[in-house]
Amino acid sequence: EGWKGDTEKERVCVRWKSRGVRAGAARRASVPRADGSIGAGEKIRVAEDESLREGALSFVGHRMRIYSGSSNPQLAEDVAKYVGKRGTNKILRKSFADGELYVRLEDSVRGCSVFIVQSTCRPCNDTLMELLLMIDACRRAHASQITAVIPYYGYARADRLIDPDKRRREALTSKLVANMLSEAGVDRVVVLDIHSPQTCGFFDIPVDHIYASPVLVEYLKRVKSTDDFVVVAPDVGGVARARALAKALDDAPLAIIDKRREAHNEAKVLNLVGSVDGKTAVIVDDMIDTAGTICAGASMLRANGASKVYAAATHAVFSGSAVERLSSGVFEEVIVTDTIPIEPEKHFEQLKIVSVAGLIGETLWRLQELYMR
Repeated sequence: EGWKGDTEKERVCVRWKSRGVRAGAARRASVPRADGSIGAGEKIRVAEDESLREGALSFVGHRMRIYSGSSNPQLAEDVAKYVGKRGTNKILRKSFADGELYVRLEDSVRGCSVFIVQSTCRPCNDTLMELLLMIDACRRAHASQITAVIPYYGYARADRLIDPDKRRREALTSKLVANMLSEAGVDRVVVLDIHSPQTCGFFDIPVDHIYASPVLVEYLKRVKSTDDFVVVAPDVGGVARARALAKALDDAPLAIIDKRREAHNEAKVLNLVGSVDGKTAVIVDDMIDTAGTICAGASMLRANGASKVYAAATHAVFSGSAVERLSSGVFEEVIVTDTIPIEPEKHFEQLKIVSVAGLIGETLWRLQELYMR
């Protein structure tokens, strides 16, 4: 038994008679012949029956539910359509007059594999709390598996107990959030380009860390020949990410910006390691927050002879004066993904948005297959 996709929205169930038929395996997921038999190796298309119309995708007796939080409903819809559903499942989300949140599932999830898509972006405290409530609602409704899909994982930057420069004690918020998700009842977490990969070690449950570099590389290859690229890491901590992107861009050369961070959201660019003279520089980072660091780096690259400068980042946080800095003309293009929805007033001419719905959808599909084993 296996699943294959003829298109993004259509899946095919392949059933081999020689492997036998498990009890209830063909329920709603196959269309037997008139005599009730199923031919060896015969492809049977999933019927558009009532269960699919209600949003449940049946696979060997199991069903898949995809719920969206309020942070990024369009991305969740695209992910749901990628795996063959008509959209996300219905959920009621509201807040009371005093700001308390309320969540109620509109469908039964008993025995279902549930995927909750929610970025913990602005307002980060509300979206995080809403995610916890959705997990708790699914757990109390007897879902068989609960997976939290967090395209943008907030609080990942608070991953240290002691600041090495100021010797100042800080809350280990990243670990706290991991504990909260586990205690709420989630069975697995899917994150995308998390700020600090070591945060995955804070969880005592399985964590799937996926990367947005394939969609960024695909876009960059359409824009310009890779022979002219040099990939730039905005700091020493981003060298591994930049090296991976450079390798995907046909082993493009690598450069590193040396900077010093004196306070949160404040950094000073000092030196450039590597050559960008006459090249098209691509600064790659996991997120763009206030854009101070990446814009200062772009100015340094142009001063060192870069012919063009592109910015490529996964998460478009865009806080403070980020839009004004990015649209000042220092970049040819600013390429981001749709992990965080960008308000219309924050769009500018150089901004290009690529979707990660396919990456997330493929991950969820493979996890669903894993759950069915």
